[in-house]
Amino acid sequence: MGKSRRTIPEELLLLALDPTTGTTAQPQSLDLGLAGAQLVELALAGRIAPDGDRIAVVMPRPTGDPTLDSALELLRRRGSPVRAVHWIGGPRLGLRQTYLSHLERCGMVHAVEGQMCGVLPTTRYQATDTAISREIRSRLDSAIRTGVPPDPRTAALAALAHAVGLGKHLYPGNEGRSSRSRLRDLIRHDPMGGLVAHAVMDVQNGVAAQPRRNNAAGGSRQPAATVPSRRGSMARAAVH
Repeated sequence: MGKSRRTIPEELLLLALDPTTGTTAQPQSLDLGLAGAQLVELALAGRIAPDGDRIAVVMPRPTGDPTLDSALELLRRRGSPVRAVHWIGGPRLGLRQTYLSHLERCGMVHAVEGQMCGVLPTTRYQATDTAISREIRSRLDSAIRTGVPPDPRTAALAALAHAVGLGKHLYPGNEGRSSRSRLRDLIRHDPMGGLVAHAVMDVQNGVAAQPRRNNAAGGSRQPAATVPSRRGSMARAAVH
């Protein structure tokens, strides 16, 4: 799997970046969304496939993307299909920072050092090529505006954007209400994206313990949180 195209986790993270503040919207649910986006990307690469509400490895061969291959190897080691909700709800420490660091190395964002309360070091990220973010956004806008079924990647991205609560970030206020509703409706256009998006919402709702019975379940929204980064023994962490 080459790097000729951006992965869905990368695009989800770029969508969540606020160009003004350099922080990410919905940081807690975004972490869940990134774990889910990895599953979708692996499915599109033919490495995994849905098995009911579970995820099964169908081809363990590496993709060439180190972060995706790490997830694929963890899934392979499970030995049997794992429920999507359990996978997404598992610990994914540093996943957001891993992708932010990758985007920085690729030149798509740059880090801006600062301080919180004048004491704690923080890192914010600004997009260096706004055309990339506009292109991603335009795909969602087009799917919402035209009603034409989007391609699987865009459909999955829309499903995850809805699941992590980016609707109000992308389409704010009363004027954005109909766009948020149509964003939610795009969840039905990609089976894997829909499965993962529902699992993300289930984790947020705290219903991971039971098999899902209703594919139309909604999701909760988690407030943003500021996370200071620390130098030294701890890796630099992105705020929000």
